[in-house]
Amino acid sequence: MSNTTLTYYNQNAKAFSDSTLNVDMSALYAEFLPHVAQHGSILDAGCGSARDAAFFKAQGFTVSAFDASPDLAELASSYLQQPVAVKTFQELNCVNQYDGIWCCASLLHVPKAELPQVFLNLQNALKPNGVLYVSFKYGDTERVHNGREFTDLNENALTHLLSNTQLKAIKQWQSVDQRPERESEVWLNALIKVVHVL
Repeated sequence: MSNTTLTYYNQNAKAFSDSTLNVDMSALYAEFLPHVAQHGSILDAGCGSARDAAFFKAQGFTVSAFDASPDLAELASSYLQQPVAVKTFQELNCVNQYDGIWCCASLLHVPKAELPQVFLNLQNALKPNGVLYVSFKYGDTERVHNGREFTDLNENALTHLLSNTQLKAIKQWQSVDQRPERESEVWLNALIKVVHVL
């Protein structure tokens, strides 16, 4: 995450957290959770407010969470009632640890050139039958918007990014933003699994 994007989240942590906490994500949970082992371990990567981590925790999953913004991580830790690490996707270096990794609107701040290595980090962190959920704003450009840097992806761009990994998208779909007055924003969603090469 760039310094400008990080500064934005640190300066606007409370407002951002408040604006996202009550967004209805049930349709996405319904896609993701059936692929996660019952009572398994889920990493909320780039957790923001920890809205999703808290939901997973309430469903009986063992939850870990991190965010690159120290200010957001502090708010998230309070909401989740457990420590939230301050780290970036580039610093994720665990192996075979999670049944599910949830990257909701978080990977989109990783520069496109760094996404191949980040996907390898995520691949390594997943257990053999684990599942990865990602979402990006729909498009094919890198851009700056309201003080934040974004990497937009479409289906072809995501497939190409995964081509140098053992990851494969088992489902890709588009959805509209669930926040009031943001319905015109389209998202690319994907469920991704490790393909075992014999």
